[in-house]
Amino acid sequence: MRLNKIHHIAIIGSDYEKSLHFYVDILGLTVIQEHHRVAKNDYKIDLQINANTELELFIKSDAPKRVSYPEAQGLRHLAFATDNIEADIAFLKAQGVKVDELRTDDHTKDKMVFFYDPDNLPIELHE
Repeated sequence: MRLNKIHHIAIIGSDYEKSLHFYVDILGLTVIQEHHRVAKNDYKIDLQINANTELELFIKSDAPKRVSYPEAQGLRHLAFATDNIEADIAFLKAQGVKVDELRTDDHTKDKMVFFYDPDNLPIELHE
């Protein structure tokens, strides 16, 4: 078996308007297509991250809350590379996004910070 790229990442949000605003208006992802799946009582929105990767955003208001602290097994967080972490932090804060303090990765010594989507999913910026 040979894996050559990540095709997509799937996450579940609880609020259509808040999640779409966060991922499209704030993070700048582009909507590829959207489907209201009545039988599953959800929305499936495909978002373009870059030429090679998509984010599948499911909106399901009755999904169980995310277990965060202490962290549970499974996906821990999403991480994006950036060229100007300080500018990105200022932008996110200006948009009202919860952002942790800037810190340095213990091993790589790179700058990093966590911020959170409307359902408190941690997202990392790494410079």
